[in-house]
Amino acid sequence: MALQIHVLDYGDIELETSFLVLGHECGRTRRVPVYGFLITGGAYPIVVDTGYRDNAIMESLGMRGLQFHDNMIENQLAKHGLKMGDIRYVLHTHLHIDHAGKDDLFPMNTTVVLNRRELEFSVSGIMYPQYPKPDILHLVERVYEDDAMRFLDLELTGAEEIMPGVWCEPAGAHTEGSMNVIVETAEGLACICGDVVYDFNDQIVKHVRVNNYMEPQVTGNHSGSKRAEKAAFKKLMNNYTFVLPTHDKGAKVEHGQVVGRTGMVVPGPLTETLPKREWFPM
Repeated sequence: MALQIHVLDYGDIELETSFLVLGHECGRTRRVPVYGFLITGGAYPIVVDTGYRDNAIMESLGMRGLQFHDNMIENQLAKHGLKMGDIRYVLHTHLHIDHAGKDDLFPMNTTVVLNRRELEFSVSGIMYPQYPKPDILHLVERVYEDDAMRFLDLELTGAEEIMPGVWCEPAGAHTEGSMNVIVETAEGLACICGDVVYDFNDQIVKHVRVNNYMEPQVTGNHSGSKRAEKAAFKKLMNNYTFVLPTHDKGAKVEHGQVVGRTGMVVPGPLTETLPKREWFPM
């Protein structure tokens, strides 16, 4: 069976728009989704990212959490006929507050997989309080339990396979230890990229305050250089058929351009098809 990716809806958060795109609409509040992903069709199901712990914890960042009963991870998995204990691996694009808040609901024989540099970065004090104490302490506890944690060293290895058709690569953006999850689908490679991309429209389709036609706009929340973030974005746009971020609908990409937006299953029908942009020499 070909691998499929199902979007898990963990609720929404309200935050300032300039958090998503650097300097854009400062002071304006915007509501965005928080997605996780379920990979099926392989030897066992895999979850990528687990959302935020509860609504109250988002207040530590000055944000509002909007998570309801239907958004609970166990209820999202139940829609696919799965229980928490059925998941073999939980992969993390990174460990920010809205990505690793429900790991403690999984049994210790579910292996959490992350880039070793990301756990190191999470306890370094940089970008605090985006790494909440209860989330990170739970992951430290997992280090000392057999099979509860698997570390990748992607800066050195370049890529590591999780199971046939699923592997991880260094993201090169957002946080020092962020990683992308690559899935081989029937229609091409899909990349689950976490927060390397926040908003396709404002960053690339109708990008704001950028005068070069295919130059991406950077986010307002990154730990590395702006140049590195732009390069990571360009890599996504030039190497994958589907690009799936955490806070925006996924995109189908052809020749470096967004040509459609994905629904709740990838591959699957597009919810919106965009016209290809034609570029002419000056």
